[in-house]
Amino acid sequence: MADLERQLDRWVEARLIDRLAAGRILDFERAAPKERLRWPALLAVGFGTLMLCAGILLFVAAHWDEISPTQRFTLVLALVAVFHVAAGLLSSKVPSIGVALHFAGTVCLGAGIFLAGQIFNLEEHWPGGVMLWALGALLAWLVLRQWPQAFAAALLVPAWLGSEWYVATEVYRAPAWNIAAQGFLLLAFAYMSSPLTGTRQYFRVALRWAGSLALLPFMLDVIFTGNPTSYWWRPQPPLPAGLYALGYLVAYGSVLMLLAFVRKKQSLPMFVAAAWIFVLSVASRQPHPEDHPWIYLWVALGACALCYWGVSDNRKLFINYGTAIFALDILAFYFSQVLDKMGRSMGLILLGAIFLAGGWVLNRLRTDLISRAAATGGSR
Repeated sequence: MADLERQLDRWVEARLIDRLAAGRILDFERAAPKERLRWPALLAVGFGTLMLCAGILLFVAAHWDEISPTQRFTLVLALVAVFHVAAGLLSSKVPSIGVALHFAGTVCLGAGIFLAGQIFNLEEHWPGGVMLWALGALLAWLVLRQWPQAFAAALLVPAWLGSEWYVATEVYRAPAWNIAAQGFLLLAFAYMSSPLTGTRQYFRVALRWAGSLALLPFMLDVIFTGNPTSYWWRPQPPLPAGLYALGYLVAYGSVLMLLAFVRKKQSLPMFVAAAWIFVLSVASRQPHPEDHPWIYLWVALGACALCYWGVSDNRKLFINYGTAIFALDILAFYFSQVLDKMGRSMGLILLGAIFLAGGWVLNRLRTDLISRAAATGGSR
């Protein structure tokens, strides 16, 4: 679109068209539907890029001991440069390949940073490598304005903060990491609830996928890392009050302030999600949280709230995910609290009845909620 604007300015200066006609042409092109790649082409490009990066890194790793330090450093720099140069040459002819190769260059940048650290024995503070990688992704996005670079930065910046927190608190008790798990869970909700409309559609879809995949693992992380005397943690000193406050400020404050600035009134459900996460973390600060029914009840209430959020915002993903979490919560409660109190045959019979009847009821409820969400969205 920027190229078209420059061309139109040249035509107006040459008096081939007037300014009004140039504005109409620009409005028409902006309103015209953009040609998009079908999912097989996107899958082929993405999988091909992944295999290309993996193959090159595997080749380098297999021959690493045979290469001199000078050749290693040269190869590390070449890996990053070759992909970006190739992307620059191909982007005008095949834009999707150019975007993929630029992203491959950013991926190789991370490998290059850590390989350079290995060459020069710079392993004292490994989160610094993640920071440089995240900075490289941010700079690549500022220069290229391509969604894969923004997506890489959206993953690498939290990874850098989490790695810094891990190094700073690894000598303290388990709740130190639990604070980071709460922040990651809140960020997963934020990514999962990315707006459905607006510019940068691929970026929003990628964020929703990332949030959806990370939501359940970090929920379990919050539940099972909250107890300072858990049996898999050795005795360690408590977390200092200053680090405690700083951790919560970054985990909750940074995410909520950013969402309030970007989404404004649409960020209100995220404050409810933050309160739910905090209560979940407090309820999990006891030995063997899987033995406490109140945690299962709180997870079930969160799943119902997620379904309600999906109905109010016409989001099918929230309804499906909330239904799945509710079903998994019931199964986990059954296996931890009910099954061992019954005979083997009776337990299996009841489990089969739960699968049949519960699955049918949940599916009917899910279908009804999706229909209600579609009707609500259509009436707006």
